Amino acid sequence: MKFRPFGKSGFNCSEIGFGAWAIGGAWGAQADADSLAALHRALDLGCNFIDTAAGYGNGRSERLIAQVLRERAAAGKRETVFVATKTPPAPGIWPPSPYCRADERYAEAYVRENVAERLRYLGTQRLDLLQLHTWTRAWNRDPTPFKLLRQLQREGLLGLIGVSTPEHDQNSVIDLMRGGWVDSVQVIYNLFEQEPAAELLDVARECGVGIIVRVAFDEGVLTGKFTADTKFEPDDFRNNYFAGDRLARAVRRTEGIRQDLSGSGLTLAQAALKFVLAHPAVSTVIPGIRNVAQADANCAVSYLPAMPPALLQKLYRHNWRRSFWYGGK
Repeated sequence: MKFRPFGKSGFNCSEIGFGAWAIGGAWGAQADADSLAALHRALDLGCNFIDTAAGYGNGRSERLIAQVLRERAAAGKRETVFVATKTPPAPGIWPPSPYCRADERYAEAYVRENVAERLRYLGTQRLDLLQLHTWTRAWNRDPTPFKLLRQLQREGLLGLIGVSTPEHDQNSVIDLMRGGWVDSVQVIYNLFEQEPAAELLDVARECGVGIIVRVAFDEGVLTGKFTADTKFEPDDFRNNYFAGDRLARAVRRTEGIRQDLSGSGLTLAQAALKFVLAHPAVSTVIPGIRNVAQADANCAVSYLPAMPPALLQKLYRHNWRRSFWYGGK
């Protein structure tokens, strides 16, 4: 496994991290035994960065991670595993609207209670990284929630603090980076969603902010395993993400990428991760991992050579300006 600086924190993280949403639920049936085995395998392969959230199965993902870390400690494994989690805004409009108030959606009492729950579920006295899940540009001029998180940091409850970008306005966090409010940013960046390369990633690098890339596979379609007729289980959130003709359109565009990869020796999934890692601002990419086979496949990408500049240049043409996906076409 190759490692990269996590911003200016002094921590070197595995460039392939463990995305732990699916082991918590909302992606169809998932056996805890498979989740535990996947976590152990990824850590055995050198992964030292796990990303989870309060909302991933109402703490189920966090509890599984805590179990694995306890088991490994009991087995005498000497390793540093960095666990990033997230606190969502209090119930209300998602993502927060311009009219939401930060002191209501991230009220101090609510945040403190939520942080206490994260600590309890993860079985620790300090969170390595707490990210707000999510944000609105309307709060940039007075980012009260981050003032509170800095206080919790001083109290020793938090290591680093960060934010997970709102899908429809990822650039809203640029001012937070420049203002020194965040140590890390979690962003959507992939072969289709290339907008962060316009400014956000460069600003992160200038400010020493760690970058965690999510949705590198565009919720699975960039692995090349879907067809226009793929069906998801009833409780799989992708029924909404790929509603209507969205899946058919995404599959069609994926085939264009497959053609560009001809002769490269890379699979679609490998290319999707190597494309993300080609940007020097990226600290880690967190593909979802649900089983041992996925842990093996994703972690192995770290050993592959960097994507050739000519191929990288060719793949830029797949930038897809589809705006806010959930809002329509």
